[in-house]
Amino acid sequence: MTTIYKSILKAKNSGDKLLAILLDPEKIKIENLALIAAKISQSPATHIFIGGSSNQSLQTDNIVSSLKKHTQLPLVLFPGNPSQITNKADAILYLSLISGRNPDYLIEHQVAAVPQLKASNLEVISTSYIIIDSGTETMVSKISQTKPLDSTNLNYIVQTAQAGEYLGHKLIYLEAGSGANKKVSENTVNLVSKNTTIPLLVGGGICNLQEIQSVYNAGADMIVIGTAFENNLNFFNS
Repeated sequence: MTTIYKSILKAKNSGDKLLAILLDPEKIKIENLALIAAKISQSPATHIFIGGSSNQSLQTDNIVSSLKKHTQLPLVLFPGNPSQITNKADAILYLSLISGRNPDYLIEHQVAAVPQLKASNLEVISTSYIIIDSGTETMVSKISQTKPLDSTNLNYIVQTAQAGEYLGHKLIYLEAGSGANKKVSENTVNLVSKNTTIPLLVGGGICNLQEIQSVYNAGADMIVIGTAFENNLNFFNS
């Protein structure tokens, strides 16, 4: 069986662009999931990510269970902490926040998640998570208590991404943050893409279809859309 990661790698090697819709469990009502899933099915989405910076009780578990009834797209956990892990999803981005120096987000949460992951059937995809300054403090920076990388220090951003690849991570995720004022620049995406070999995900601050295309053109293999879709379920028809 083809794994989710192998399909992402295959898409990169063939030049096919991927799109993930990020759903935050705290901002979704179960009764609205059928409509949300229908809108996603009408979009170019290839994956659905589920997660956020924090979590309440079993909401993630309930949302994944409900989504399974309405979509055949791969459901990938994008957890802010181990409490968001559910075996009902297909895979998990095993995130290490390598742009920050808070040990909880570099390794401690990952260690805490091991018993759950070993007991699950989730495909674990190690991911270098890199937050880029977007001009305002985003929720991920606030919750993780880390500073994003200076968007003007391109050499350091590239070196950070390369370090993640050298560590053996399977994906690089450049993130401006949920609800960011501005996206990761095309120049940054282009430089990271040209200087690494593993699939590159880019999210945060992308507000329209033209920006999606420009980030693809810069070298992103997958784009992640969260807030823009959350605020307008007809985003891809606008």
